[in-house]
Amino acid sequence: MPASSAPDTLRIALAQANPTVGDIRGNLEIAREMRAEAAFQGADLVLFSELFLAGYPPEDLVLKPAFQDACRAACEEFAAETGDGGPDVLIGLPWRDGADLTNAVAHLAGGKVQTVRHKVELPNYGVFDEKRLFTPGPLPGPIPVRGVRLGAPICEDLWTEEVVDCLVETGAEILLSPNGSPYWRGKAHLRQNVAAARVVESGLPLIYLNQVGGQDELVFDGASFGLQADGSLAFQMAAFDEQLVTVAWTRRDGVWRCLDGPMDVVEEDDAADYRACVLGLRDYVGKNGFPGVVLGLSGGVDSALCAAIAVDALGADKVHCVMLPYRYTSSESLADAAACAKALGVRYDTLPIEPAVLGLESALAGLFQGAARDVTEENLQSRARGALLMSISNKFGPMVVTTGNKSEMSVGYATLYGDMNGGFNPIKDLYKSQVFRLCRLRNAWRPTDALGPDGEVVPVNVIDKAPTAELRENQTDADSLPPYDELDAILIGLVDDEKRVADLIAAGHDEETVRRVERLLYLAEYKRRQAAPGVKVTARNFGRDRRYPIVNRFRDVG
Repeated sequence: MPASSAPDTLRIALAQANPTVGDIRGNLEIAREMRAEAAFQGADLVLFSELFLAGYPPEDLVLKPAFQDACRAACEEFAAETGDGGPDVLIGLPWRDGADLTNAVAHLAGGKVQTVRHKVELPNYGVFDEKRLFTPGPLPGPIPVRGVRLGAPICEDLWTEEVVDCLVETGAEILLSPNGSPYWRGKAHLRQNVAAARVVESGLPLIYLNQVGGQDELVFDGASFGLQADGSLAFQMAAFDEQLVTVAWTRRDGVWRCLDGPMDVVEEDDAADYRACVLGLRDYVGKNGFPGVVLGLSGGVDSALCAAIAVDALGADKVHCVMLPYRYTSSESLADAAACAKALGVRYDTLPIEPAVLGLESALAGLFQGAARDVTEENLQSRARGALLMSISNKFGPMVVTTGNKSEMSVGYATLYGDMNGGFNPIKDLYKSQVFRLCRLRNAWRPTDALGPDGEVVPVNVIDKAPTAELRENQTDADSLPPYDELDAILIGLVDDEKRVADLIAAGHDEETVRRVERLLYLAEYKRRQAAPGVKVTARNFGRDRRYPIVNRFRDVG
């Protein structure tokens, strides 16, 4: 269409939605509802996130021909509905064309699929392994939508220059980028910096749409935004919330500009991590169909934070806390656990584990005769607790929440088939020092979408007292581990930053301590392989990011 007859305004609805992997019909229904709302808002076009019909990331599910067929059928069905004169649609799905399977976005309008564009840059690092799933698409040209030429670089296509350069050369006027970009701390700033670089290079305004919601260990934070052609922020959508926002773009003197976008505040740092933990647990429980959760409430800081997250995610009526005391459980722990449960308003039961522990010791007495008592007997306590929690789960259906932090899982300070039992761990990627910070934060701040109460939900004494597993008389974590501030600094160096041992020693850490922590880190790999999944909040979590061999004799001797 000649520029003189093209419209001067284009209203674009941004569907920051929460799809579920594999729920093609459910995702289609979400798309229908959002398109209807977009029509009510007067939109010309509604944009959905990357692989929306499939859910993201579909992993190897996307290789199933039946899955590909179902996604394509849903797309065709949705396309037929666009003959009603309502908004056009740009929606993501896997697209099979002969031998090639691509990560694609389809333009639906006038009752049919008008055109398809394919992702060119396939990420193959960290949590991404798209090169083993998809074929790279050809460099794309713009998509004509109601007389405006729109470029649609898909997610990773924004992270290099080539795709956007091609779109500029072929006449794109506005860039619309559908994304499935998972959260980790600082990611929002990184996305905006990358997007700003493409805007500066191209001279085109850009819309960055991200999905929201939890999928296994990944949390997608939304936080969609737009940039004007001069690189300034055109609009900012909320993080961790589903939204449909219609923004009007107007062309003046050949330049498209957004004049009416929202400017939501996006949480950062600890507040963002807390909201990610809440959303990750909420969606894991909800999307898997559990009626609620059960967890052991020990009177310690980790289980208290997990209980607060669970209540904020699900509501107090879906959270069951159980104190599982033994002879080493202090009266202080009993009081602290009860106070935490009361503050959160959850069901709270006490199940003494001594009969179970004595029964296990009795069963082993013949084999253990003459052997000194050691950590074996301590671990029987943890395993008895794990068995009781799993029994509650089996009988009544709630998922067991496991409560170990990243510091403990790094060095193996956890018991297989004991306190590691559970279906999901909301604090798996939080170091112990951050657990303390998030407890203090939650006592002073309640997220807007939290279902829990205002005010102090983690008793101050739980935060202030010395951490202990209470598996023997007068035990504290400091008996086995360095102070957590020191331990976490070393672990961040070894795990998150892959630093050399010599670098950490040069930074002032005690050499013997660093080498001991490195040894424990490697030895605990077999435990981590058997740990429950949990929310990713750092750039390098255990599991999807950091994949180390269990059999491993390497030590950094430099």
